[in-house]
Amino acid sequence: MYFVLIVLAAFVLVVIIGGIKIVPQSWAFVIERFGGYNSTWNVGFHIMIPFIDRIAKRVPLKEALFDYDPQPVITKDNVTMLVDSVVFYQIADPKLYAYGVENPKLAIDKLTTTTLRNVIGELELDETLSSRDTINGKLRSILDEATDAWGIKVTRVEVKNIDPPESIKDAMEKQMRAERERRAAILAAEGEKQSAILKAEGEKQSVILQAEAKREAAIREAEGEAKAILEVQQATADGLAMIKAIVGSEGALRLKSFEALEKVADGKSTKIIIPSEIQNLAGLVTGIAELAKS
Repeated sequence: MYFVLIVLAAFVLVVIIGGIKIVPQSWAFVIERFGGYNSTWNVGFHIMIPFIDRIAKRVPLKEALFDYDPQPVITKDNVTMLVDSVVFYQIADPKLYAYGVENPKLAIDKLTTTTLRNVIGELELDETLSSRDTINGKLRSILDEATDAWGIKVTRVEVKNIDPPESIKDAMEKQMRAERERRAAILAAEGEKQSAILKAEGEKQSVILQAEAKREAAIREAEGEAKAILEVQQATADGLAMIKAIVGSEGALRLKSFEALEKVADGKSTKIIIPSEIQNLAGLVTGIAELAKS
């Protein structure tokens, strides 16, 4: 009898110890009682009633990903290509995750494939290749809304590779090569144009500078001639003033007549009659000049 009590006590102790559960970080336990949902245990210490409660599902709460194999899709302009994607998700509601769908991973796989075909089917090839962000955004929005009933939060969707057929790749390569050649030709033409403009500008500046130099030389020459004339006139005026001071205004007038006569003598005349008063004045001027020298 004593042995039976010991065995019974040991059994009860084992059962009690077996009912003590510790939920680790980033996990949640879905608990059923009598076969139905009872509660969700989060991180910490919990006690389960033996033979009544059971752990229906251990649910990881970390963000996870589904990496799918390339799927054939057809664009709006009937180009078939392979597209593979990655779906990042996190379980937001352990209860819905446990009871919402039989195989969540398979369900998300099929839903992603269908949604990807629908989204890319609305785009042409060029839009598909240049609109990855748009495709990712549409996929994430549709998948997140559809998986709410399964307790899953789709955080991000990334299209990894878009692989068009070889014929399309060859055509795209030829198009890119032609575009590069066109840009190179445009750059070469722009360079020649700029060179011609700079050369014309240089020639224009050269002509302008030459004209400026000629004009400046002409101005300097004219100023020199004008200055020489002014100096001659000034000397003549000073001479007349001196004569006027010595012989008076009448003598100055006679001297001017003598100068006019001198100009006449430069012509073709061979015989000149000089009035006597001019002869006397000439002698007077000669005398003044000799007196000035002495």
